[in-house]
Amino acid sequence: MDDSSDPEASRGRVSERVRAVEPQGIREMFDLAAEAEAAGDRDLVHLELGEPDFDTPEHVVDAANEAARAGRTNYTHNAGIAELRAAIADDHAGSERSVDPDSEVVVTTGGVEAIYLAILTAADPGEEVVVPTPAWPNPISGARLASADPVEVPMPADRGFEPDPGRIVDAIGPDTAAVSLTSPSNPTGRVFSPGAIEEVVAAAADHDAYVLADEVYRELTYGETPSRVADLVAPDEREWVLSVGSVSKTYAMTGWRVGWLVGPADVCGQVTTIRESTTSCVNTPAQYAARAALTGPEEPVREMKAAFRARREYVVDRIDAIPGVSCARPEGAFYVFVDVSALDGSSRAIAKRLLADYDVVAAPGSAFGAGGEGHLRFSFANSRDHLEAGLGRFEAMVRDELHAR
Repeated sequence: MDDSSDPEASRGRVSERVRAVEPQGIREMFDLAAEAEAAGDRDLVHLELGEPDFDTPEHVVDAANEAARAGRTNYTHNAGIAELRAAIADDHAGSERSVDPDSEVVVTTGGVEAIYLAILTAADPGEEVVVPTPAWPNPISGARLASADPVEVPMPADRGFEPDPGRIVDAIGPDTAAVSLTSPSNPTGRVFSPGAIEEVVAAAADHDAYVLADEVYRELTYGETPSRVADLVAPDEREWVLSVGSVSKTYAMTGWRVGWLVGPADVCGQVTTIRESTTSCVNTPAQYAARAALTGPEEPVREMKAAFRARREYVVDRIDAIPGVSCARPEGAFYVFVDVSALDGSSRAIAKRLLADYDVVAAPGSAFGAGGEGHLRFSFANSRDHLEAGLGRFEAMVRDELHAR
């Protein structure tokens, strides 16, 4: 009997750790929007993705073009080209410390790969990865893919998700392998204070646990640029800090897929070895482009940052003027995390109504772990015209739904 039409008969074997990883809510909304646009004439405003709406700086594009035309298109060292590792090491060196580009830097396929490989290296199956939430979901899914257990620690919503080091320290225990710190935060835009960082790193080091310092948005802060985590702690604690960086957000290079991990030689050496069995090395011309970004003129970055700052002010003021919703003022990154708990349904349901009925795409708060429910994340890495249109439609939704009660 031919049972090829039977889904049970044709379904293959899938590991439990893979089944434990659910599709991300951000991408779900992106895909739903794509389906809506493909089905008809829809004028959607996309506020769901964290992607700068600027072109990659011209000198960076030129560097990639020159590398390709010069024949620099071969495989590179698993850890990346020496020139880029040197630029990363210089960028991470502090007043009282240096970084060895040969043993303490690994170039990765975006910050995403750096985070996953760091967790895979640091955590054994069944060990814990502490993640303050709401949080970008990749450290949580990365822990599950490594057969580790993510421990979500909600930050206080009544204080605008201000980082609370006490809550994080209380979650660190004998089974903790790593603690994820993203500052500025995605999705809340909050920044960890130096004192909070010192407290968390000290507690992690006491338990022989790494602190995974995601500093991808570090340059996109709207006060003084914060010190790197590794510069804030004592030398004996520094060996427990794994720093993640990327050119994606700061230099409008999301699609170039270049990130890095900076940390102790033993960890970086293992990460380099793992890369032999995964992606081998980052696209070669893209590595030369990343080097040009890190070593070239900073004026394009200053211009983008000034635009994001102005948009932040507009978006926060605009949301503050809408009765029934609110948001904390982000200190960095380019997101606002809007409290929509006055509306009916889950954040996912609210995001779907906003898309279906008002043509605005937003990320549901539930996509960002514990504490995110009842919120929507809007990205203001978008033009002023799109922000005005999107927030106008959002206000109409809020008004319509609250008045209908």
